[in-house]
Parts: sequence; structure tokens; C-alpha cells
Amino acid sequence: MQNSLNLEGVEQQSLKEYTEKAYLDYSMYVILDRALPQIGDGLKPVQRRIIYAMSELGLSAGSKPKKSARTVGDVIGKFHPHGDSACYEAMVLMAQDFSYRYPVIDGQGNWGSTDDPKSFAAMRYTESRLTPYAKSLLQELGQGTVDWVPNFDGMLNEPVVLPARLPNLLLNGTTGIAVGLSTDVPPHNLKEVASALVHLLDEPKATIAALMKHIKGPDFPTGGEMVSPRADIKQIYTTGGGTLRLRASYKIENGDIIIRSLPYQVSGSKVLEQIATQMRAKKLPQVDDLRDESDHEEPIRLVISKKRGVDVEQLMSHLFSTTSLERTVRVNMNVIDLDGRPRMFNLLDMLKEWLKFRRETVKRRLQHRLQIVTDRLHILDGLLVAYLNIDEVIKIIRTEDEPRPVLMKRFKLTDLQAEAILNLRLRNLAKLEEMKIRGEQDELNEERGVLEKTLKSAARLKSLIKKEILEDAETYGDERRTEIVEREAAQALDETQLVASEPVTVILSQRGYARAAKGHDVDATSLSYKSGDGFLASAQGRSNQLAMFIDSTGRVYSVMAHTLPSARGQGEPLSSRFKPPDGAEFCGAMIGDNEQKYLLASDAGYGFVAKLEDLVSRNKAGKAILRVPAGGKAVVPAPVPRDTECLIAAVSSIGRLLMFEMDELPELAKGKGNKLVNIPGKRYQGGEERMIAATVVPEDGDLQVYSGKRIMTIRWDDSEPYYGERALRGALLPRGWRSVDRLVGIKPE
Repeated sequence: MQNSLNLEGVEQQSLKEYTEKAYLDYSMYVILDRALPQIGDGLKPVQRRIIYAMSELGLSAGSKPKKSARTVGDVIGKFHPHGDSACYEAMVLMAQDFSYRYPVIDGQGNWGSTDDPKSFAAMRYTESRLTPYAKSLLQELGQGTVDWVPNFDGMLNEPVVLPARLPNLLLNGTTGIAVGLSTDVPPHNLKEVASALVHLLDEPKATIAALMKHIKGPDFPTGGEMVSPRADIKQIYTTGGGTLRLRASYKIENGDIIIRSLPYQVSGSKVLEQIATQMRAKKLPQVDDLRDESDHEEPIRLVISKKRGVDVEQLMSHLFSTTSLERTVRVNMNVIDLDGRPRMFNLLDMLKEWLKFRRETVKRRLQHRLQIVTDRLHILDGLLVAYLNIDEVIKIIRTEDEPRPVLMKRFKLTDLQAEAILNLRLRNLAKLEEMKIRGEQDELNEERGVLEKTLKSAARLKSLIKKEILEDAETYGDERRTEIVEREAAQALDETQLVASEPVTVILSQRGYARAAKGHDVDATSLSYKSGDGFLASAQGRSNQLAMFIDSTGRVYSVMAHTLPSARGQGEPLSSRFKPPDGAEFCGAMIGDNEQKYLLASDAGYGFVAKLEDLVSRNKAGKAILRVPAGGKAVVPAPVPRDTECLIAAVSSIGRLLMFEMDELPELAKGKGNKLVNIPGKRYQGGEERMIAATVVPEDGDLQVYSGKRIMTIRWDDSEPYYGERALRGALLPRGWRSVDRLVGIKPE
């Protein structure tokens, strides 16, 4: 018999409820205590703890820096019990002037570079201290401005938030990923933000459009250009989310393109590698050379040497489109508000919420100072009584066992005043001390009056906040780095523009192997072919044009001519590049510009003229162009010469040749076409007649009839025996020439 489990006194909870609560607790911890910044100081907990720990170590801007390991040790030992590497990475980020618009930490040693931000040295090698800007976060810390909470072990206290005098969140931006939430706040220019804050203080009902007269847009530490339309920027500031397009800036120097700045978080070495990859692939013939001339004076100087006559704007548009010289940056202003809840802010709400924080911080600072002044005046009142009655005070102290209560009773002093009198040093009993006390009283009374008036007057408080914001903007502010220029979207160059234009001859073998030979003076029949293979067709064009191939089913396939293997080899099978239907064979090749025309025909005797632009297909399965009857196949296409009268010549398998005017044949984009030559009977049973070849003969040109290794030439003037109307039977060729392999139309010399 099994013992039953005794659950008496044990809290029971369903797995569903437990997991929901546990996940919710975890997600809220990640959101509030790790990933998202607080709007007051714009810092995540780890960043706040690093800055506070450094201030406690005395690492101000004017002090001698200490090893970063010392700071990290204090942070994780006292305030942030997490990994040292993660803590150090957060510290490095605040020290990188290419990551932070206004760095908080002044690092000495290797703190990474724009090419590799994570190439920083270990914390045992680097040293650090706070920057002057960090003073704006810490300056009012000991002035009663913020709440304090116990650290993780309850042994120390740490600030809940730093009393930032400036909206650090907008100035330095932040990124973070929590559970179900993420934040991406871009950095901004201090002078612009300060100007907007002053305007909002003067005009509490200001609109986002009014604020955008001061804040033109984000300002990234690496400069560059922001090319998003103003409407997009306004939409982001209105909704709190969206995307921005950043672009590198460049200038022309001695004919070279000089990249002067890069988009935020883009590596110069990565950009060079992207451009070099295109050059190696021969997809960037406009560029001659590529150099990195960056140094301490010019941290970003990438030199692109272009070829003579290249359109700079067109080339740069292509590079912006195909490399990291242009990138999009996401904006998602999810921030923890003053009530401790994550919330999506737009620009207006964010500035209002921060001003609310700043107003409360200044109030607490003034109240704290007022309390100090009041307490000091209270003590000075007691000290003045003592100086006016110094002999009696000394007598009481010398004669009484417990002088404090006697002093309090005799002179109507408080406990605090009596304690201050008893703590006086003998040297302070001089006659001049009375004058000093009265002078200090006058100063403190005047200060108390100012403090009380400021706290009671909203206008005075507003003026003080404005004054301090403008002072800090003057101290820490600088000019905008990211230019805002509305530009058209970058456009990549067409592939045909990215390849050197050289004459090539595309060659197709009987077994479907293709290659490209340089030049047009190529005897394709004399090239080397695989055993059992031989020449089928060739076409002349340029290396930056599309080479097209038609299969026996009438489908057309396209590939850039420069990508075909060299004619030094025996080519590669087109079946490795395309996916023709089962049993299909490649029957011909075509090449030329979009306006080039070709004669397409099937061995059933039907065909039409087509422009190459109508035949283009990027699909591996090709594009159905010529409708071929069941059991039939396409014949080798023939190019149509431009701007000249032409004859079409078609020959059948029994040697009947027909020549007729090309005007009788329609121009189509696809289809079966019209009848070229009359082929009677059941064409596809053994030994039946079919059309073998068709070609185009230009005016005053010759028709070459190939039969084995023999060639018969029919001149334009001698074509009358075979001339007739389209769709006739044609005339028989002379005996011995009726077994035709192919027809070729030759241009007149």
C-alpha cells in the first residue's frame, strides 16, 4: 500500500496561475529593472549604478582616472550583482564618442572603434573617469533631490534616479529589448532640445510642429545625413515610432569621391568590404580603386576612385542602395514614466514629462536648501545669545554638572542651539565672531527670502529652470553633426549598367552547353566540344546584355552574358542554371538590347517576330513564349537586322526552300504565330516532312545553306526561284543540297 502525500499546510496553486505570475514578474523585472530607461535621467539601472559608483570613487572629470576593473568591481559588488563583462560593456558604450552623442565616461586606452565597437581592451588594461557632462547628472545628488533605496543586500543606499539637469534620454538616446517591449530612442542635439524646452516652458500649449522649429530631428554622433522626408520625421515625433533613413556624406576631391561620415553604427571597413565584393564580382566597373585614408585628423575618410566620365550621383545612389552607406534606423520611444510604468511617448509628451521631473527636482533642491538655511539661522540665533551673554554662559558651563538644560532654561534655547554653544571652540570666542554671525545671518536671511519667493511663485520657478537649462546648454552644447537633407530614395543601377560593355559571342552546343567568347570574330564551329557534342547555335551581343535561350517547348530563359563561362572551356550545361520541363532540349540562343528583334518558329512551320524585351524572364523555369504543337519543337531563332528590308527564308526536311517578305509576318509577344511555309500531311510520324530552319536575309545580303561541311550561297538577286508568298510550299533545292542543317542570313559587305 502506497503512502499518500500529505499536503496539509502547503499552499496549492494551479500550474497555469503559477507560470502566468512567474512570467509576469520576470517580464516586469526585465522591463523596469534592466532594459528600459527611466525618463528622468534617461538611464537604465546598470548605467545609473556605474555613474553613481564612479562618483563615489571620486572619479570626477578633474580627477586622475582609475582602472576600469576597480569601477566594475565596485558596481557589481555594491549595487549591481550581475556579470562583470555585461557591466563593463555598458560602461564602454557610455565612453564611446561614436556611440554616445554626449559621452558620460572619459576612457583612456583602447575603448573600441567605429570599425569594431567591441574591439575594446579588457577592463584590467583601461582606465576611466567621468566626463564634464556627467556633472549635469550628479551635480544635485546630495541636495535632497531624489529618493534613495537600499542596495541588493541592504548594506548601502543608492539613488532611485539621478537628478539630471538635462533630458539625457533625448540627448544620448538608448536601445533596449525587454519582454514584449523594446525601446529605440535616437540621440538629439543639446542646444536644439534646450531651445525646445524653453519654448515649451513659455508656451505650455505648444504643438509638435512648433517644437520641430527648434528640434529639427535626431542628431547622431557619427554625423552623416538624415534623408527622411520632413513628414516622416514629424510622424515619428507625433506617434513615437517609425523609421529614419541615414546616409553617409561625401565630397568630390581631385575627381575622387571622399566619404566623410557614415550612418550611425556603420563600420567603415564593412562598407569597403561591401564595395570590394561588388568589384571582385565585376559588378562595379565604374570604380577604379578603393582606399581607406582615415587617421586621427579625419576619423572617416574612405576614398572611391571612379573612372572618367562616370556620373557621381548615379554611382553614389547605387552604393547607397546596395551597401551600408545608407541604412534605416528604427525609432520606438518606449520609456518608463515618472509613475514607474512603461509607456510610448511622442516628442511633446516626453518633453512635458521631463519638465515635470525637472520642476519637482528643483523644488526638492530648493526646499532642501531652505531647510538647511533655516536650521543654520536657528543655530546662529542661539550663538548670538551666547556671545551677548558670554560671561554668564562660561560661568554656567564651568559650574554646572549638566550645563545644557541650564542654558536652555536661562536663555530659552532649543536643544540644538544649546548643543551648538557647548561645541564652540575657545578660538571662536573673539569679539569679531559676533560680527561674523550677524553678517552670516544677513546673507542667510536674504537667501531664505529668495528661496521662499521662488517656491511660492510658479513664474520664478520657471525662470530658474529656464536659466539653468540655458546655462548647461552653453556649457555642454555643440553644433549639429547630422545634416537633415530631404533626398530621393537611393536607386540601384540596373545590372546591365554594372558590367563592362564588351563584344561577346554566345555559343550553344547540341547538348545544351553554353559559353561566351570575347569578340564577334569567332568561328564557333571550330571550338572544342565534349565527345558526342557539337555546335548548335551562336548569337552576337555585348557582355552587359541578357543572353536568352529557347528550349524545344518554346520556353525562354535569361541570364547575364558576362556570367557565362569563358569559351576557353567547353561551357556549362544550362540545365544547372535553369529548370526546363522534363525531356526539353535547348534549341537556340539570342542576345541584344531590348529593341532587338528575333524570328521565333517551330518545326511545324509557324512563327512570329518578337522583341527581346518581351522575352525576359528571371524565373529559373523560364517564360512560355512560342506555342509549339505536341510532338514538335522550336527551331534556332534568327536575329532581325534593323532599318532594312528583309526576306524570311524557311527550309523543310525534304529540301523545299521558301523566301518571302518579312512584312507578311506579325510581331507578337507570345503565341503560335503565323504559317511560314506549308508543310502538309501528318508531320510527326516517322519520316514525315517538317521545317528544319528559318532565318532572316537583309536586303542585298546572301543566304548561306549549310549541308554537312558544305555551304551553298544564294545571293539576293538570285533568290527569285525560291521567292513567293508566305505559307507556300517553296521550291526544291538542287539535288545534293536537300539535306539542310541550318540557314544563315549574311549582311551585304
